[in-house]
Amino acid sequence: MTTPSVPFMLSRCTGCGHHFSLAIAACSQCGGQSFEVVPASGRGVVRARSEVWRAPDAFWRQYVPYALVLVRLDEGPVLMGHAAREVAIGDAVHASNAMLGDHRVIRFEPVASDSFVRGAIA
Repeated sequence: MTTPSVPFMLSRCTGCGHHFSLAIAACSQCGGQSFEVVPASGRGVVRARSEVWRAPDAFWRQYVPYALVLVRLDEGPVLMGHAAREVAIGDAVHASNAMLGDHRVIRFEPVASDSFVRGAIA
């Protein structure tokens, strides 16, 4: 089951606007030390994908095979999440919350857009 809410927040440097997915002490772009927490857009482009056929434990075995992807968010940070097996490198995706049993995961779904050019990765 998925929900359309944005599943995560990002830190944004108040000095230059650079985004981070992890808490940091200083901005890698401007050296600033003031940050605000903002919701992520959830939009991004798949940079890498892997199909898992050997689950790490019994819980995940019921979902094999499943795809894990690295997605560069529109804001800049890269996140890992689950995706449909059909999702490919270069695809535009949007994040949603998903529950797998009692595990909450980030799931990236394909975005249908006439303006998106597959493989146009910045």
